[in-house]
Amino acid sequence: MKRVSNRVVSRRGLLQAGGGLLLSAALPPFPARAISSDGYRIVAAPTRARLAGADQTETDVWAYNGTVPGSLVRLRQGKPVRLLVENRLDQETTVHWHGIRLSNTMDGVPGLTQSPIKPGESFVYEFTPPDAGTFWYHPHANSLEQLGRGLAGAVIVEEREPVAVDRDLLWLFSDWRLTDEGRIASGFGNRMEAAMSGRVGNTVTLNGRVSEAEPFRAGERVRLRLVNASLARIMALRFPGHRPVVIAIDGQPCDPHEPAAGRILLGPAMRVDLVFDLQGEPGERYDVIDDFYNGLSYRVTQLAYDQGTVRRHALDASLELPRNPLPEPDLASAARHTLTLQGGMMSMAGMSGMNGMMRGGMMGMGHGAVWAMNGLSMTGDGHAGMEPALTFERGRSVVLVLRNETAWWHPMHFHGHSLRVLSRNGKRVPHRQWQDTVLMAPKDVIEVAFVADNPGDWMLHCHVIDHQMAGMMTVLSVT
Repeated sequence: MKRVSNRVVSRRGLLQAGGGLLLSAALPPFPARAISSDGYRIVAAPTRARLAGADQTETDVWAYNGTVPGSLVRLRQGKPVRLLVENRLDQETTVHWHGIRLSNTMDGVPGLTQSPIKPGESFVYEFTPPDAGTFWYHPHANSLEQLGRGLAGAVIVEEREPVAVDRDLLWLFSDWRLTDEGRIASGFGNRMEAAMSGRVGNTVTLNGRVSEAEPFRAGERVRLRLVNASLARIMALRFPGHRPVVIAIDGQPCDPHEPAAGRILLGPAMRVDLVFDLQGEPGERYDVIDDFYNGLSYRVTQLAYDQGTVRRHALDASLELPRNPLPEPDLASAARHTLTLQGGMMSMAGMSGMNGMMRGGMMGMGHGAVWAMNGLSMTGDGHAGMEPALTFERGRSVVLVLRNETAWWHPMHFHGHSLRVLSRNGKRVPHRQWQDTVLMAPKDVIEVAFVADNPGDWMLHCHVIDHQMAGMMTVLSVT
């Protein structure tokens, strides 16, 4: 297997390879500071972090509560929460609570759902999470740079009854582009990258620290929550010597199943919950591999077994999580719509005649769009006056066909709802999968369904942030 060495890749090598890799990982994030029994205080501000390892120089980053990743927010299913967000950046920001089905005014899209939080000001987000699961939070203002400089954190909404595991672990992955001096490279919004795979970095972090190995014990059962907070990097994780079972995707429980070909595909913004029965040998180490990009496989970390054993046989308890209260769509009476993804490198000629809605602007892009949906482009992060591409009657079941006519991958994220994934390229998708971020390969045709039960104007966009900023964004309205 070809490996990328555990060092920062040169900018030249990055451009040649489409994204060199260095691994970082480790300690769990600190909890958010409580402001009351039902609330948290989260501060967005500049700070410094050692992204390339303990023996490397610190990097100037932007972070929530001074840590990379930001403070872990733990909530309870069905319990109201208040989250006070303070902006100590020198630019406006918002927070989007990714994957949580909340009211439209709390969704964090500037102009569309709220006024941006100005420097020195704060905003209180209030909602009651209806679903247990793994979610995350990030900016939706100047998101390419703000997320690219470190503003991301995880949200865990705990089930009403504890899940039968020995440990519950979080691995949040972020992707950075660092210079040889350890600084975050400039050049956010490069037009060429935006028309291809986006800003893929040369340094990958796991919980913000370099991870040579993560400690485990033979016989224990672990719930491992994977979160991809990268701008553009897609991951395909393998755990040789182990048989992980997928129990939830994007926070929503599914039928427990082993991943196809043993690879967990994790696009930007996606989350996957796994359960492991650790059956390795005490004292041994087992690689965790990401091999999504051809010729750029690398070791993410190792599962390091100590000499002890928790139990000799697998824990006798169900792997199935309790289902969340998602309304089941009525496919027989559903309204049917199609959204076609267009544009990008190798499709640029098709963009010249499109009737684009070129509003909002984008760094380094000359306010132009290179992507579209159904011939329309919306650039930037969100703004007032965004006209819906589709309007749904509240309470109506909807079947949405997503057609990727481009040569590139797109993780398509729909705010405020979860989507039942019905089929991919004409084949039924098994395991009762619900997702808020659906990863589409080139030329994919994916059929999803949902009940339009959450009123408001909701963003639908690609979560390769360069693609979103360059036009692959629209609004779907529920009235």
